[in-house]
Amino acid sequence: MLHYAVTFLVIAIVAAVLGFGGIAGTAAGIAKILFLVFLVLAIVSMLFGRRPV
Repeated sequence: MLHYAVTFLVIAIVAAVLGFGGIAGTAAGIAKILFLVFLVLAIVSMLFGRRPV
């Protein structure tokens, strides 16, 4: 999940440098959503993950 967020962030930066503002904004929005999903899943995994017996 984090890999995809970083990929979309790089796409957004490259698109912004090349002048494609709409694509850059969309890719940055997707990257932000994916990063938030990653954070939520990481926290849930830490809280409710398997515990050694």
